[in-house]
Amino acid sequence: MNARILSGRPVAEAILARLANVMEELHRQGQDRQLLIVTATPDPSSASYVRALQRFGAKVGVTVTVADLGPEASTARIRSVLETASADDAIHGIIMQTPLPDGITLAGLGSAIAVEKDVDGANPASLARLLAQEPCFPPATAAAVIELLDHHGIALAGRKATVVGRSLVVGKPLLHLLLNRDATVTIAHSKSVDLPGQTAGSAIVVAAAGRAGLIGPEHVGPGSVVIDVGTNYDDTGALVGDVQADAVGAVAAAMSRVPGGVGTITTALLFRNTVQGLPAEAGPAVLHRATAALQGACPPG
Repeated sequence: MNARILSGRPVAEAILARLANVMEELHRQGQDRQLLIVTATPDPSSASYVRALQRFGAKVGVTVTVADLGPEASTARIRSVLETASADDAIHGIIMQTPLPDGITLAGLGSAIAVEKDVDGANPASLARLLAQEPCFPPATAAAVIELLDHHGIALAGRKATVVGRSLVVGKPLLHLLLNRDATVTIAHSKSVDLPGQTAGSAIVVAAAGRAGLIGPEHVGPGSVVIDVGTNYDDTGALVGDVQADAVGAVAAAMSRVPGGVGTITTALLFRNTVQGLPAEAGPAVLHRATAALQGACPPG
């Protein structure tokens, strides 16, 4: 492999360090930040992720609470919890954890989360704000891609980027995040005709289709940057991405891998969003001073 590996760990660690400093100052002023995670599933991988969020919260000083409604929860029950939390001044961030009970979709619940507490961009209004370039929290995984590129000094303005994947979690919001940074963006997907022809001429390729091994060396060109956002499991249960890492790494100039790429940044951004609030949110002077340190991207590293 010749490609430079773009690790997410230093990005997440930089965010973690700033968050810990900010929370220390807020605690001195008698303030707290609370993240609520609403779950309605017995899925063990989901439970593991929630525990990881609780550990992360303990590191930075953010209180993480879990409302486990059980797999029999109705849409009305879940919406009620989300709406109550949205009106609770003691809660600063809300995550609706997936998967959800059969017949219930995140799209049908997201509007119950107040935009200013929608730290993972689940509310359609948050996506509308992103499109209009108004203050919002984009889905954290899509935002993590931008954080990773910025941290490693990958220029975006004027360059061609192709996003493979069209989900509301990554592909579609990432399209607008890249456009807002003056990239020229193409959206492709697993059913695109001549997918290699769509991607091989791109300076930046983001694989977010949820198809293990979809992106091979024929999909990238020399000097390209490849970001793997795929989350898949192979026959052994190991986590793998959408990119054939070794083969693509022999062609690309730089790439992120799974695990070790955007995933750790995603978690950090959920907490950053919980702590800083939206830029337009009013608050005491200490909050503005503290959260000023969280604004903007990580410096190149």
